[in-house]
Amino acid sequence: MDNSPSDPATGGPAGQLPSRPRVGHIQFLNCLPLYWGLARTGTLLDLELTKDTPEKLSEQLVAGDLDIGPITLVEYLKASDDLVALQDIAVGCDGPVMSCVIVSKVPLEDLDGARVALGSTSRTSVRLAQLLLAERHGVRPDYYRCPPDLGLMMQEADAAVLIGDAALRANLHDGPRLGLQVHDLGQMWKEWTGLPFVFAVFAARRDYLERHPEMVAEVHRAFLESRDLSLVEVTKVAEQAARWESFDAELLERYFTTLDFRFGEAQLGGVREFARRVGPTTGFPADVRVDVRKP
Repeated sequence: MDNSPSDPATGGPAGQLPSRPRVGHIQFLNCLPLYWGLARTGTLLDLELTKDTPEKLSEQLVAGDLDIGPITLVEYLKASDDLVALQDIAVGCDGPVMSCVIVSKVPLEDLDGARVALGSTSRTSVRLAQLLLAERHGVRPDYYRCPPDLGLMMQEADAAVLIGDAALRANLHDGPRLGLQVHDLGQMWKEWTGLPFVFAVFAARRDYLERHPEMVAEVHRAFLESRDLSLVEVTKVAEQAARWESFDAELLERYFTTLDFRFGEAQLGGVREFARRVGPTTGFPADVRVDVRKP
């Protein structure tokens, strides 16, 4: 048996250097303003950053392979006993979101029984689209999953649900070019409920927070500072992003300032309303507990 003294700061042997927090990074444009400032402040060097899709990062955070990171709203609500959301930082909208859309050949009211392609495994956007189509438009399509290629999707489907960069392209370029209707999920939710919508929250594992509260606080503050710096210098962020993206700087600046990166009482109200409407059919209680940690 190892009887060497334990270091309460690391949980390992005394004298062992603390490990960097394992933090997730969504590789979509909508998260760029949350991370852009980290390099400017030098915080990036203090993190063990894992880049992946929202779905993969959500799985890793729930499994304990990440300590802190973004998690799609549905997966957060399903695992809320093990996670604590970080206040005032999220990825959402208060009206249009631009990058979560339903693209359709026909009016949404005509989609009952029609084939609708789901070009994403993001359960939050998919569940929101299904909720809006069922309860706002009174239709129940025949859903199936496929890769997020709009041209291929529309060969077999009457409509498609897209998120992220693929949705941006469909919204701004491909949809209009192909003569398709594009419906913004964030705008549809806002018109229906009057509330903001949160697609992903930033959360820490509850067990990690209990062991390393100061570490979580430092990461939390770093992301808030990064977000604030990025929005102050949003023109520069958009210009740099435009160098390697298929969107021009003016459009990216509009996109970054359309997104809502806050997570306060209004956003929490949107989360509770979504949970109330879909919880029992999605894997969590309608009154699911949402713990939020202040910076």
